[in-house]
Amino acid sequence: MATKPGPLSRWPWQDLGNYKYALLAPWAARSTYRFVTSGSGERDLLGFAVLPVLLLRLLYSQLWISVSRHQTARSKHRIVNKSLDFDQVDRERNWDDQILLTALLFYVVNAAAPVAQVVPWWNSKGLVVAALLHVGPVEFLYYWLHRALHHHWLYSRYHSHHHASIVTEPITSVIHPFAEEAAYFALFAIPLLTIVTTGIGSVVVANGYLVYIDFMNYLGHCNFELVPKLLFDVFPPLKYLMYTPSFHSLHHTQFRTNYSLFMPLYDYLYGTLDKSSDDLYERTLHGREEAPDVVHLTHLATPDSVFQLRLGFASLAAAPLAAAARLRLLRAVAPLARLITSLLGTTFRSEANRLDKLSIETWVVPRYTSQYLSKEGLYAIGRLIEKAVADAEASGAKVLTLGLLNQANELNRNGELYVIRKPNLKTKIVDGTSLAVAAVLHMIPQGTKDVLLLGDESKVSTVLATALCEREIQVQMVDKDLYDCLMQELRPELNKHLLLSSSYSSKVWLVGDKLTDQEQRKAEAGVHFVPYSQFPPEESREDCVYHSTPALVVPGSLENLHACENWLPRRVMSAWRAAGIVHALEKWDAHECGARVTGVDKAWRAALAHGFRPYDRHDDAAAAVAK
Repeated sequence: MATKPGPLSRWPWQDLGNYKYALLAPWAARSTYRFVTSGSGERDLLGFAVLPVLLLRLLYSQLWISVSRHQTARSKHRIVNKSLDFDQVDRERNWDDQILLTALLFYVVNAAAPVAQVVPWWNSKGLVVAALLHVGPVEFLYYWLHRALHHHWLYSRYHSHHHASIVTEPITSVIHPFAEEAAYFALFAIPLLTIVTTGIGSVVVANGYLVYIDFMNYLGHCNFELVPKLLFDVFPPLKYLMYTPSFHSLHHTQFRTNYSLFMPLYDYLYGTLDKSSDDLYERTLHGREEAPDVVHLTHLATPDSVFQLRLGFASLAAAPLAAAARLRLLRAVAPLARLITSLLGTTFRSEANRLDKLSIETWVVPRYTSQYLSKEGLYAIGRLIEKAVADAEASGAKVLTLGLLNQANELNRNGELYVIRKPNLKTKIVDGTSLAVAAVLHMIPQGTKDVLLLGDESKVSTVLATALCEREIQVQMVDKDLYDCLMQELRPELNKHLLLSSSYSSKVWLVGDKLTDQEQRKAEAGVHFVPYSQFPPEESREDCVYHSTPALVVPGSLENLHACENWLPRRVMSAWRAAGIVHALEKWDAHECGARVTGVDKAWRAALAHGFRPYDRHDDAAAAVAK
């Protein structure tokens, strides 16, 4: 909200959540019924078009969000090089309110004014009049209203809510308190009401005006420059009639300049043009290349998780991917998600962060977990990852971390395959085993004398068992194959701490993938389930304690982090991903892949020294209960 919220700041349906769309139901049913039952010459085209236009505007807005975030992740033409955070995402999650308000107003005006019920599809006179009214009264009145909103009384009560976003996104343009948005609607209604009441309105012009406002609003609030200079070279007066993202960004950073709506003309006329507007436009359009220091290579957990990426739905990306919500969403969007991922033939950037001078990017392999479990898909995925390694090397990345299943032994031998194929690879491949094991050790309750190790043999389980035995903690197993394998892998002097048992009596279970409900039922009450896998187990016991997958809280100085990593909460990062950042910060000149291990204690000390902090959901839950 604004710093001192004024009257009518809250939106009328603010407490309804997504149920606010139920307000449209009676109006949509009425207009549809009238359209269907009326004769062909008497149909209310304007009223019938409200609902489909609303849906198209929602889709159109989401496309702007995704494209904008993709461009800022690439960063070449970024305007404001500052951090976008979770607070801004939360503040801007109601960007669809103005679209809903438009639809309701269209319905009300349509029902109250009979002349609006006989509007044709097209009328060229209406287009000319609407354009003239926008250039004149609308732009002029908006300019002075906007300047008034920067008066300290109105600013603190209304407009400061919009200006809380220094780094703008397209949807920042429509984030205002209700009273302020209503004032804007009154201005935009001037051309619409004029052409409708004078009988020269049309469905195309009325709704086209809305699309024009959306386009210009979203364009001006992008944090990257995309307006080509050729337009201004061909038609120089255009600089007075059309603003650019860099032009309006100065209003958000300087506050007292560049007040115009879409046409800089009025800033030129009244002397409020920021003198650096042209220079910033030129510099931003030219762009600057930013090579990543660290690349984290992840993949989609499920088909629907493509929509939870930073490039997808902002509100979903800013929250952990809960299992129940994932299942509900999956049913609705799985076909579309599968289509999107099948069309993507290479990795793509989804996120760009910065820690001190370190540039960090997340690249996504457009494949999901079930495809990694298919023998047919492994070869194709391997080629995608190998190309990503080559691209990271070409971009000058110092470290590439392999997340989720991108380091599976059957896929690439824990990443070692890429080092074997390119012995002179300068980019260090890091699988994060050392830091992941360190995070698991931190979650084991103090005073633990024995643990039960469940899961398949893997690099992580081997290093974890080694670290436990070195601490003289007995490692019990019920799987003979796992026991035999560890007996061969561990140093002989540590084998005395390994025990093959048929008992599930241990109070601490270290669990890998595929922990079944049947196995969980064998646990005694109060057992601690500590995952060493990147995937959390399904929770089927209410009388047991479930810990987090290996993860760390990121340093406060890590910038531009406003999306959750899979099921982890805000500003918490998987140990595998954090390991690459620590590796780069320490400037370690060695790979951690295949059989190579950085060192559990070494990795843990380095992570803490650079501001990472231990994370365990059990600690968070205990703290919440204490409060």
